Amino acid sequence: MSARDAILAAVRRAAPAPAPLPEVPGFERAPVDLAGVFEESLARMGGRLVRAEPGDDLTGLVAKLHPSAGIRCSATPEVQGNRDLATVGVPMQLADVDVAVVRAACGVAETGSVMLTERQLGIIALGYLAQHIVVLLDPAAIIENLHQAYRRPELAEASYTVLMTGPSATADIEGVLIHGAQGVRSLTVVLAPPQPTTTRNT
Repeated sequence: MSARDAILAAVRRAAPAPAPLPEVPGFERAPVDLAGVFEESLARMGGRLVRAEPGDDLTGLVAKLHPSAGIRCSATPEVQGNRDLATVGVPMQLADVDVAVVRAACGVAETGSVMLTERQLGIIALGYLAQHIVVLLDPAAIIENLHQAYRRPELAEASYTVLMTGPSATADIEGVLIHGAQGVRSLTVVLAPPQPTTTRNT
């Protein structure tokens, strides 16, 4: 037996018996207004929240939020864009997108974060190369904290998951806060339940 095998065998013999992992609590608090807490947390991180009314035209709402946007690319059929994500062959073709629109899997009230996977983004780079991002969020999909977020099925099912918290920001240079240095310049969350769609976005 080589020295290596002898050492590994000794380590295996000395290994403790397997034990179940401890149960991590959910750290839930008393019932709170999750949408209100989410809005406050989002604002602290530089984002903004818009509450859509039932039956609102979400395509028109996005246009009002960014009236000067030239190229709008939507990863959800609820909003019509003028750049079809299905025609994008390589991520760099999204570099000129002014506004990206996606629907989040859930929102986290504690941090004001939205959970996005490759399923919501369509192309992962869409969430980072666009100048601005508009995130549709079902109010019923707002959860309390990050402990609950890590229990979401999307985390196990997806190859890529991000908890996006506000727009890109840095204050490395002279302590001056700059948005958009490494990603989107603004992040707007639109509270809106999923709407039935019959046409594919273009």
